[in-house]
Amino acid sequence: MNATDNVVMAQVSGGDVAKMAVLFERHHRALFRYFVSMNRNRELSEDLVQDVFFRMLRYRASYDPKQSFTAWMYQIARNASVDQAQKRRGEVVGIDEFDDRRPEPASEAPGPEEITARGQDVALLKRALDRLSSDKREILVLSRFNEMKYEEIAGVLGCEVGTVKVRVFRAMRALEQIYVTLAKEKSA
Repeated sequence: MNATDNVVMAQVSGGDVAKMAVLFERHHRALFRYFVSMNRNRELSEDLVQDVFFRMLRYRASYDPKQSFTAWMYQIARNASVDQAQKRRGEVVGIDEFDDRRPEPASEAPGPEEITARGQDVALLKRALDRLSSDKREILVLSRFNEMKYEEIAGVLGCEVGTVKVRVFRAMRALEQIYVTLAKEKSA
């Protein structure tokens, strides 16, 4: 079965709730990465993923198949995250793990120096991401790490596509500035 997410969710909305398993298989990993990137807590992220799918079942009647399923799902995810953050008021939210390293094109195996340098770069990137404001971190996680389209992000955030583009640009610039500052501090 290779139906689109919109078709499958429309079937769930129509009463075939067993189809939710298809959506879970397709999206639970990306949602988990999103939550871990936002809250630094693996167990909480697992709970939030489950909460998102329960909410999708609960609010299935509100799903509009003409709209992007992904945007609808991430809107629910944002709401679940905000609700959870309100419960945990006062805790610091950031990024601790980003081990979603995409496979690289086939090439020569890197040497130990390159592996070490890459690991240091990733650690530095994590620290830089951690210093970004949560809104900038979120838009980068959605656009760069979860590879959502700007139109979908606009639906999640409730803004125009142009606004998303500006926010991504500003977040990338802020991340670059923080990264450069941290790299200078490290080499000093």
